[in-house]
Amino acid sequence: MASASLLKSSPVLDKSEWVKGQTLRQPSVSVVRCLPTAPSALTVRAVTSYADELIKTAKTVASPGRGILAMDESNATCGKRLASIGLENTEANRQAYRTLLVSAPGLGKYISGAILFEETLYQSTVDGKKIVDVLIEQNIVPGIKVDKGLVPLVGSNNESWCQGLDGLASRTAAYYQQGARFAKWRTVVSIPNGPSALAVKEAAWGLARYAAISQDNGLVPIVEPEILLDGEHGIERTFEVAQQVWAEVFFYLAENNVMYEGILLKPSMVTPGAECKERATPQEVADYTLKLLKRRIPPAVPGIMASFLSGGQSEVEATLNLNAMNQGPNPWHVSFSYARALQNTCLKTWGGRPENVKAAQETLLIRANANSLAQLGKYTDDEDHEEEEYEDDDDEVRRTEFLSDVYCWLLRTIKWRLFLLITTCIFSHFNKLVAADEISSCLLNAFWWCLFLRD
Repeated sequence: MASASLLKSSPVLDKSEWVKGQTLRQPSVSVVRCLPTAPSALTVRAVTSYADELIKTAKTVASPGRGILAMDESNATCGKRLASIGLENTEANRQAYRTLLVSAPGLGKYISGAILFEETLYQSTVDGKKIVDVLIEQNIVPGIKVDKGLVPLVGSNNESWCQGLDGLASRTAAYYQQGARFAKWRTVVSIPNGPSALAVKEAAWGLARYAAISQDNGLVPIVEPEILLDGEHGIERTFEVAQQVWAEVFFYLAENNVMYEGILLKPSMVTPGAECKERATPQEVADYTLKLLKRRIPPAVPGIMASFLSGGQSEVEATLNLNAMNQGPNPWHVSFSYARALQNTCLKTWGGRPENVKAAQETLLIRANANSLAQLGKYTDDEDHEEEEYEDDDDEVRRTEFLSDVYCWLLRTIKWRLFLLITTCIFSHFNKLVAADEISSCLLNAFWWCLFLRD
């Protein structure tokens, strides 16, 4: 609404159009005098009582040479991974696999935090010890996934939004009591479907509300607007969208008075779309990603726990990209938050067999060590050559087992063929003696096929 002083100074208003009883200024007096006004008082959220603890937790997770093990797969997703090695999706099998991961000797040397699913937070190992306690003993900070998954965003271009704000305050308070000290909330933005302004705003606002609620209850929020890399777009398009998304995210984080020193970020790498024909080198990916972070991320943020597998990169590619990003100085700690990049080889090596637990843990530590070196910018291919040698040993064992099976089959075949030859000779001699007819010939053939099929 226009101010009274502006309306009074307008020479085009007639007296009948003004409030009764007021007089108009003469047209000759048309200058509006702007008087300074006292600034309006802003109500700022009080600093959370957990402020010091949040800062300490964030710095612990973002410690040199260490990163995050993401093991927060839902029971359904965990079931798919177990199915890939021929195991049923039972609580016992999930417990056995999670026990394998958290009890790997020396894991805390490379891993600073572990994101857990709600079932895992309350779960014990196969030995009856709480998983949270096992992590703490290894100097690994327990974290918890708090979002409730994606649902369709009405009014958008087939896009999604993340639910889970309802009841979040009470849940985060309970998770803190259970031992969790940081939280994760994952929302997504799709490039092929836009992204629409509505989807970007909804993602940013949801992340900001989640972050504020988590800090109020003692949990360091990991802010993760994952930019899905499905599509044929190039790296420039990913960079453009990522800038837009992170600008919105930090605008709403500020609106919700989130303390930057008490958060962690989990951005996706800036890479071409998964179906793009032009692939980017690790150096190109590092350059674009660092340029994005320097343009959008305040230096007050203590750590960036990047996630690099959204574009379908391999374990080694993810490590190479992280290493390239840490070749120069950064205002933040740039590390990793990996699930598949740490677990894939480990899961296959285990195969659900108790006798393979030690070997599986060794492969987990090999990948964790490689990424630890990459966080320090000291990664070389030597670590992966060691893993390849280990895999070559497995291949040699499989070849030996195969040749052994072939050898046994040949022995059985020779044995039965020899028996068949002797029996055939006897039957032939019998046929000559008794002038065998067509029936005896059929019986002889049937007997031969029975012996053959028995193999």
